[in-house]
Amino acid sequence: MKQKLLFILASLFLLGLFIGGALYVKQQQQASQDALIAANQQALNRGHAPTYGPADARVTITEFLDPACEACAAFYPFVKDLMRQQPEQIRLVVRYAPLHDGAAGVVAALEAARLQGQYWPALEKLLATQSQWAINHRADVGLALAQLAPLGLDMARLQQDMQSEQIMAILRQDIADAQALGINKTPSYFVNGRPLQDFGYEQLATMVQAALATSPARPQQ
Repeated sequence: MKQKLLFILASLFLLGLFIGGALYVKQQQQASQDALIAANQQALNRGHAPTYGPADARVTITEFLDPACEACAAFYPFVKDLMRQQPEQIRLVVRYAPLHDGAAGVVAALEAARLQGQYWPALEKLLATQSQWAINHRADVGLALAQLAPLGLDMARLQQDMQSEQIMAILRQDIADAQALGINKTPSYFVNGRPLQDFGYEQLATMVQAALATSPARPQQ
């Protein structure tokens, strides 16, 4: 009986060490990312980034996404639903972290569609049809362009604009900002400049609601 008790106590001690170590590592990682964000605040929201929602919204969700990322496609309707619930209070800022092979070309296509005033329809179309052009974790730009054709875009102009220095500069800046902020997975969310540490639908909704509760109300028009 005594040996069994000692074994149980030793097991509990080791379990406590493991949990404590895991929490310590997580805290260190969070502290490291917090330091990166504090040192690179300008990297969160650049003037060139696509935005959806009022500029004076109480809550800004900044999302670093990869159009070829399955989780990005799965989460996008949820983010839009959050915004529909508070249309005057939440703004979405889209940044790019094209981690999948070929995804940078799809980002260029999105930005080229933006030049024709079709950014959000193009983004939603590509996310909704992702399985048809992102195969085995690789983005096929040609197949992605085929999905955009029904939107009424000037496809010849779009393909030309995809190579423009203007769009290449946006892509380079977003990639550099993602690296500066330590982003290595997508989607990565920030709510009013604070990173979403525990990834999940409920976690993001809770963070947004907390930000709404603590952010100053918009002045009456």
